[in-house]
Amino acid sequence: MRKALILALVLLLAGCSGGDTDKTPPPTPSPDLSGRPAAVATNAGPFESGPVVAPARGALVGAWIKPDELTHVGRLAAVGSLESDLGRKLSIVNTYRRFEQMVGTPSDREFLAQGATLMVSWATGDNRSILDGEHDDLIRKQAKAIRKIHKPVLLRMRWEMDRPNLRATMWSAGDYIAAWKYVRNIFKQEHADNASWVWCPTAEGFIRGDAPGFYPGDDQVDWTCVDVYAGELFQPIGQLMGPFLEFAAKHPKPIVIGEFGVAKAWGSAGRAAWLRDAERTFKANPQIKAIAYFESDPEGNPITKQFQLTGDRQAFKAFHALATDPYFNP
Repeated sequence: MRKALILALVLLLAGCSGGDTDKTPPPTPSPDLSGRPAAVATNAGPFESGPVVAPARGALVGAWIKPDELTHVGRLAAVGSLESDLGRKLSIVNTYRRFEQMVGTPSDREFLAQGATLMVSWATGDNRSILDGEHDDLIRKQAKAIRKIHKPVLLRMRWEMDRPNLRATMWSAGDYIAAWKYVRNIFKQEHADNASWVWCPTAEGFIRGDAPGFYPGDDQVDWTCVDVYAGELFQPIGQLMGPFLEFAAKHPKPIVIGEFGVAKAWGSAGRAAWLRDAERTFKANPQIKAIAYFESDPEGNPITKQFQLTGDRQAFKAFHALATDPYFNP
């Protein structure tokens, strides 16, 4: 009887433990973040990178920094604050645009005037409506806007196109490739030849195996790219993007890590260790010519999808060490 009561009490306590699962990550074995990078796969070049020329050695450092307000002043303040904390200018400023939002805003021009390269993450729409010609005027307008800034731009046309939640507008890999070629041809007609075309799926898409099917071809792509996060899975960055690196090594293109981040869920020490391993991995893969951190805590995201480093002294120190390393200041 006594054993039955104890068992019932244990089951009751287990059932009541509850808690907010958004704040606590699932248990994951601690990875080895101190040794050799988990993946090395490199094309020795030479690389065909388009107007944005890849450095001969080392890699450019950039970021997306979510501003307090999506205004000219807000964008400048966000980037300026991170640059001040790092003690250096960013080589790349990532910026997101909806289909109808044009490049060439006052803040865009200010970043360019300061010597940064814009990486424009452009959320183009439904691929079949693009192919039906429904957005030709909008695409031409964007091509002209990019041409008029007279500076090389990294253009991520519909980044993360392999995400399952985008399938309704991507339709298929074939539709995406056809839309890519259609849009790029309009840019050619408008002489917007200052854009380097960046193809950027997710690391998960390479792990699943479906991302490579979206590749438009070496004649269409200037930079290969991947977005990779230690979010709900805490694994070394090399392990997370290993399948991508193997794919990219087969193509004579420089690599940009379009977004990378390590979630707050993994604690300051874990985040710092992950970033130090990321630095080693980037250096061990010299085909990687640019990296851009995702310095943001998107509103409404659980702690496994919050990546801002500012305010986390230990993690930021690791990123600061990366950003000020001569290798990342070519």
